[in-house]
Amino acid sequence: MDLQLKGRVVLVTGGASGIGAAIARSLAQEGAVAVIVDKCAESSRALLAQVPPDGGSIDALTMDVTAPENCRRAVEETLVKFGRLDALVNNIGVNDRVGLEKGSPEAFVASLERNLFHYYYMAHYALPALKEAHGTIVNIASKTAVTGQGDTSGYASAKGAILALTREWAVELSPYHIRVNAIVPAEVLTPGYHQWLEAFPDPEAKLSNIVSRIPLSKRMTAPEEIAAAALFLISCKSGHMTGQHVFVDGGYVHLDRALT
Repeated sequence: MDLQLKGRVVLVTGGASGIGAAIARSLAQEGAVAVIVDKCAESSRALLAQVPPDGGSIDALTMDVTAPENCRRAVEETLVKFGRLDALVNNIGVNDRVGLEKGSPEAFVASLERNLFHYYYMAHYALPALKEAHGTIVNIASKTAVTGQGDTSGYASAKGAILALTREWAVELSPYHIRVNAIVPAEVLTPGYHQWLEAFPDPEAKLSNIVSRIPLSKRMTAPEEIAAAALFLISCKSGHMTGQHVFVDGGYVHLDRALT
């Protein structure tokens, strides 16, 4: 299937590792230009070295998107360099375990800054270019928004808000032919996921328990499988999809885990 992404310019936040990096690599393989926005320069350089020379390209902007002025700069610098912006992938987030009992009001607000506010900042500043391109927005959410997890109030509420914003923006932007969809992963083995596991007394036992409850194939979702869904949602092949929450999770959320 030709996704017709050649030459398209896509901003990907948190694109230097994990799901974001998989999306950036996949875009480049389809001939698109992926502009990753990430505060980790070392990870960005490592990703750039992986790009095959015969495909599209990856460009890197090193900045922290929790500051709204950096989100504005990211869009402006992309437009100056490439002259257009066809899609935005909001991806940055961290399961920071700011809970109700173990957290504080200050920690809760900080969690929202890490996981939610920049989704709005990026969309706000990208909007004029997306209107011109009749572009798309893909928001990466999390199953915690619909299942809960425990001890992660900040992250879960941010991801719930992201699902709500996906529907809200789909309504608001439909007159401009801008489509907005969300992908809802469950268990994806990324560097951030490894970091979350390390907070448990026995990370390997925790991982084994999680995998045993994933209905399809009893395995984690690969970042490349999230990327495949993202590219489909960006492409014209999903041209009449908007406001959707697409679960790529091996059946984790909607199938009865008693099946295990």
